[in-house]
Amino acid sequence: MLTLPALPVLAVPAASRAWASRHRRRADRLLLAPPCGPVRVGAWRVLGWLGASTVTGLVFGLVVLLCAGNAVTTAVTVPLWWALPAGTRAGGFAAGVPLTGWGTALTLGTAQAVVLAALTHWLAPVLARLHARLCVTLLSPSAAESLARRVDALTETRAGAMTAHGAELRRIERDLHDGTQARLVAVAMRLGVARELLGEDLGTVARLLAEAHETTEAAMVELRAVIRTIYPPVLADRGLAGALTALAAGSAVDTTLDVGELGTVPAAVEAVAYFTIAEALTNAAKHSRASRTTVRVSRDGDRLSIDVTDDGVGGADETRGTGIVGIRHRVLALDGTVHVHSPGGGPTTIGVSLPCA
Repeated sequence: MLTLPALPVLAVPAASRAWASRHRRRADRLLLAPPCGPVRVGAWRVLGWLGASTVTGLVFGLVVLLCAGNAVTTAVTVPLWWALPAGTRAGGFAAGVPLTGWGTALTLGTAQAVVLAALTHWLAPVLARLHARLCVTLLSPSAAESLARRVDALTETRAGAMTAHGAELRRIERDLHDGTQARLVAVAMRLGVARELLGEDLGTVARLLAEAHETTEAAMVELRAVIRTIYPPVLADRGLAGALTALAAGSAVDTTLDVGELGTVPAAVEAVAYFTIAEALTNAAKHSRASRTTVRVSRDGDRLSIDVTDDGVGGADETRGTGIVGIRHRVLALDGTVHVHSPGGGPTTIGVSLPCA
């Protein structure tokens, strides 16, 4: 069996990838497409783009330069036809209009200049968009590359979700063990002592029962607090829209809430949406020093979209522990996406998209 040798793995310099990324962003802007991140295609794709972009750029540039140059030359030679050698053609090319008198100069020569200028005006954007589409096509990952990157991202997010889940379970166990369980043990001990003293010292029994009652109420408060961190009861009672209304009303920042028609949303998605908005409002108050926030929640097909914008100082940095990392972990665990735009001086916008089919 004839086997073909495998293509060697090439290492593309970082400068070439950065250059390709800049060209891809410019192409996206020209085509009015959403901006993409850094170019992450194989080395052979980058080298292919370098060659194709060079060739098409030269060819398209020469075509535009030919048309524009001929238009400029025509505009210069037409009014000066009488000072040029006999047989001169407008535009300086063999296909140009021969200038033999004022009649041909003012009619055919002017018409040629106008046609060439119009052709240049129409052709340059068309060739620029064609060149941009070629750039986007060559620098976009193939279906196999997109799938591989998607699998890697899902594997990473699932591992992070499992780690976060384990940490959350340990936190819940610690809260229940150190808080609620300790209080219930104290209640049991007081009730046991009270039962022993029931026929001897009614005053002590009454005091123990009162302490047991107070400790039971404190244990219930702690238990509700733990439950609230797992799944807010307000979601079960009032749904996502009602829970967000209560959250906005209790926010430390003046909050405008816009909730569209959401339909039926899975409980896990509701919880992530609730905690995401709660964390974003907390960040706006604590870190962004905002005075007003706007929360928009809408549904488009099988995607739930969340946008939280504040008028604070901006400059949000995930490495400084502003809560964005927690938001990202929650959202990525459900195969969602997070976009943060926070330039210095503000405003800060956190956009989240969650699957809710």
